[in-house]
Amino acid sequence: MFNSNSKEAKNRAADNGAATINIVGAGTIINGDITSNGDIRIDGTVKGTVVSKAKVVIGASCIIDGDIEAQNADISGKVNGKLTVSETLFLKPTAYINGDIMVNKLVVESGAEFNGKCNMLSTQRVQTSENSQQNGRTTAKPLETEAKY
Repeated sequence: MFNSNSKEAKNRAADNGAATINIVGAGTIINGDITSNGDIRIDGTVKGTVVSKAKVVIGASCIIDGDIEAQNADISGKVNGKLTVSETLFLKPTAYINGDIMVNKLVVESGAEFNGKCNMLSTQRVQTSENSQQNGRTTAKPLETEAKY
């Protein structure tokens, strides 16, 4: 009885992409945008925008030349672009960020490098800013802070 309901719940989650984990391996080069409903780990190179409704993990060997939008993110590699994270962004010791960050919570570990502006917003304001920017106008006015790590 319980097993059938669990299987149905897993199937629904898989259908929605929530249980999907995507991996871009080291040595792989993608020229174009990536959009995912589930988690994604990137160890290769991406020249384009990465969008996930879940978690993005950027490995130490990864290079992203483009923007990243995600619910949560762990960055260990290089990102040249804007990061928009609606919940928590972790910058690991090997992380190098060259671009602005819009985030709810930010964790910067010793050794991480970050060059850009950081806007700390509530989850609702990050999502409002994302939606309004898609319509070509910005309604949220974030508190800007300069961060030099």
